Amino acid sequence: MMKHIIFAIALLGAAPASAACYADYKAKQDNPLRLHYGVVKLTDDTCEKSAAGSAIAKRIGKDGWTLLTVISVFNDAALNGKKASAGAYFLRY
Repeated sequence: MMKHIIFAIALLGAAPASAACYADYKAKQDNPLRLHYGVVKLTDDTCEKSAAGSAIAKRIGKDGWTLLTVISVFNDAALNGKKASAGAYFLRY
């Protein structure tokens, strides 16, 4: 019995932590035309480009933005390189 407990604890400790997931996108508003580039943090279930679009569209749509495109999905390693470009829309949604 003790061997099973130790084995289970070892497996739990060895499980990799889930890496954070982000996407960058382009959006627009009409009348007058406004464009923005942004970065959002995604949940594990939307951490694919195909699933990210609907999640991002819902979030930004609350403020009247229309999603034009999801550019890419990436992890923490690429996050800081996108901060300056996204400006006010860096992790806003």
